[in-house]
Amino acid sequence: MSAAVGTGTLVRFFLRRDRWTLAAWVLGGAVLYWSQAVGLAQTYPTQAALDRAAASMGGNAALVAMTGPARALDTLGGQVAWQVSAYGAILAGLMSMFLVGRHTRAEEETGRDELVRSGVVGRHAPVLATVVVVALANLLLALGVAVSLVASDLPGAGSWALGVAAGVAGLVFGGVALVAAQLTQGVRSVYGITASALGVAYVLRAIGDVSSGIASWLSPIGWGQAMRAYAGEVWWPAALSVAVAGGLWLVAVRVLDHRDIGHGLWPARPGPARAGRGLRGSLGLAWRLQRGALAGWAAGLLLMGLAYGSIGSDVRGALGDSSEVTEMMAQAGGPLVDSFYATACLLLALVAGGYAVQAGLRASGEEGAGRVESLLAAGLPRWRWLTGHVAVALAGTGLVVVLGGLGAGVGYGATTGDWTRVGPLTAATVAYLPAVWALVAVTVALYGLVGRWALLGWAGLAFCAAVMLFGPLLQLPAWVLDLSPFGHVPMLPVAALSWPALLELLVAVAVLLAVGVVAFRRRDVRTA
Repeated sequence: MSAAVGTGTLVRFFLRRDRWTLAAWVLGGAVLYWSQAVGLAQTYPTQAALDRAAASMGGNAALVAMTGPARALDTLGGQVAWQVSAYGAILAGLMSMFLVGRHTRAEEETGRDELVRSGVVGRHAPVLATVVVVALANLLLALGVAVSLVASDLPGAGSWALGVAAGVAGLVFGGVALVAAQLTQGVRSVYGITASALGVAYVLRAIGDVSSGIASWLSPIGWGQAMRAYAGEVWWPAALSVAVAGGLWLVAVRVLDHRDIGHGLWPARPGPARAGRGLRGSLGLAWRLQRGALAGWAAGLLLMGLAYGSIGSDVRGALGDSSEVTEMMAQAGGPLVDSFYATACLLLALVAGGYAVQAGLRASGEEGAGRVESLLAAGLPRWRWLTGHVAVALAGTGLVVVLGGLGAGVGYGATTGDWTRVGPLTAATVAYLPAVWALVAVTVALYGLVGRWALLGWAGLAFCAAVMLFGPLLQLPAWVLDLSPFGHVPMLPVAALSWPALLELLVAVAVLLAVGVVAFRRRDVRTA
């Protein structure tokens, strides 16, 4: 039997299984680029505004490290490519990583791959089908990005270059994930290796872009940016990415031939005979399960804060002439620079809310996977298991919020030489901590009442973001604005701190957490 027998059937099955997931990734990527094009067109409506932005941003080493080499910043297309290309490559890489993990190592972990292979399926078929699906997903992403930019009246050549750059980066990181799936024995290890590769690629690109540029050629993200979208397109770096991706796929197939199905080439290390001190309680277990996600969010918030702070005091040049942006800044009610950073601290807190909801959902994920019953059967009280996850979620949320504000202060100081704003900007972000904790509390309360309701925590975050960013512009009623916990926090450093409002939020957080814990003790536990 040929090693590729059944590949076509598996491709059709994978596509049917992932049709909505793929649609979400492709649509999300296209919207990311399209929204950037539309937003920048409103921010810089004239050539004079673009010229001012190019003059103020192009020489900012911190911004270059965050986004990429400054090319054609006096054009709308150049601004779009500069501000979104690195993040688009990361998005494509994450899409490919999750697709590979879902269809390879996760299937072997659950035993479903063994059932599939019991039919007329060749040894290489699942891997080859995964390669086809990943390639098709990145092709659709590239098309979606290019079409969305062309629809925004940007030049066609640059639009296609940006789309191709994102797609080929996804192919490379998909190849990394596929090799990792053959080497390791767990899907979490696959995600960890691939995410590390993404992080290293981003750092190498940043180092190269602010120095000689050599390090950028060690990064797939740098290869995509070397295509020079809207700045005299160069196409051969895309061939380099495709060649590297193809090489990684061939390596993955060869490694597959030298390992047993269900195991990785690297043997799994046996765990210690006795658990360490940190794993002898529910708190230690919760920390072990959540530390990876916390590290990723903490690094992301720190980088985001640095990006905001690196704008420095030249806020007018960065914001351009957009009346909408100016009106949004005016919501804070102070001088432009202070209003900008007050709004930036709010945005950092809202992004930290993403971690808050994710951390609050971790208990629901453990229950849904069927791993809670064995712990409770061993005599672990329900309340102690849940409060362990809650404690880690609250502490982790505090860490990412602090790092976001600290990054903004450090970025501002490094750009302007004025380090006196480190404390105020950190404090302005930390002031939102009770509001961010409220998202944890809402998620936990919903989980305690009905396990599947916990996902509504994302709806709560979306509501808060919509109300805080667009509520005043849309002239929403005051009672709607008051439903968001973020609306009860004064926008520092423009407004004065209100301790009674923060204390009321903390009381509400405590009540919601108590509701969640008590309700969980009284309901049935779901099985996998």
